[in-house]
Amino acid sequence: MEQEQQWDLEIKAKSNVFDIDFKEIWRYRDLLWIFVYREIAFFYKQTILGPLWFLIQPLLTTIMFVVVFGNIANIPTDGKPKILFYLSGVILWNYFADALNSTASTFKDNAAIYGKVYFPRVISPIAKVFSNLIKFFIQLILFFAIYFYLVFTGATTFEVNINILLMPILLIIMINLGLGMGMIISSMTTKYKDLIFLVTFGVQLLMYATPVIYSLQSLEGTPYYNFIAYNPLSPAIECFKNSLIGGSLSYGMLLYSLISSVVVLIVGFLIFNKTEKSFIDTI
Repeated sequence: MEQEQQWDLEIKAKSNVFDIDFKEIWRYRDLLWIFVYREIAFFYKQTILGPLWFLIQPLLTTIMFVVVFGNIANIPTDGKPKILFYLSGVILWNYFADALNSTASTFKDNAAIYGKVYFPRVISPIAKVFSNLIKFFIQLILFFAIYFYLVFTGATTFEVNINILLMPILLIIMINLGLGMGMIISSMTTKYKDLIFLVTFGVQLLMYATPVIYSLQSLEGTPYYNFIAYNPLSPAIECFKNSLIGGSLSYGMLLYSLISSVVVLIVGFLIFNKTEKSFIDTI
């Protein structure tokens, strides 16, 4: 009698869109860290300054914002040093924008490897999100270096408050939104390839609908306040800035932002899970 064969791994077609194997994703965690390393090493491998771009890019952006929005447009910064006000918004916004832009091209960038090797496809966008976290923490160190210098020279006072403990929640919100929106866009680009060209432009426009270069408080009483306030990104960025340089915080709006980000992430997972079954035939 022929013995039944025992397999170490059995790959089956997914039965429905809700069939997400999180245990399988966990089993491939070593591959996840390899992808994270690849994202960091590959991007700066052939650059002259290498990882210094992690610091140069937000610093140059902040200087431009100080000149254009702070000095020329005279946008108020709530009495805070302009460089700290803009830099605190820029580094968190950069994390979201980089996470969204990189995950939005997941299927296109990995089409070759997806067609040859099996692994949970969602590993790729998750790796991009985690690799951008490294950049975020490096830029956060830059912020505190400038901050402590200004405090030491008497240019400002130390106003980091207890809300800094909410940073893990703020990062979760940005991860959820960046990963969720990125997976939705990535899934759509398998069919509508020209959509990827609109992503970078759309992200730039979205920045102006988020309190990066201005404070939410400065918009109170204007027709734009509700539109900006109910942008799920706004409470997270406003909380991040206010926890570092001082200011009020609405915990209710932060809860709204967290719930919205979870919804976006779930929708992104479901759409990505549905698309990955047939994307190789359409990309």
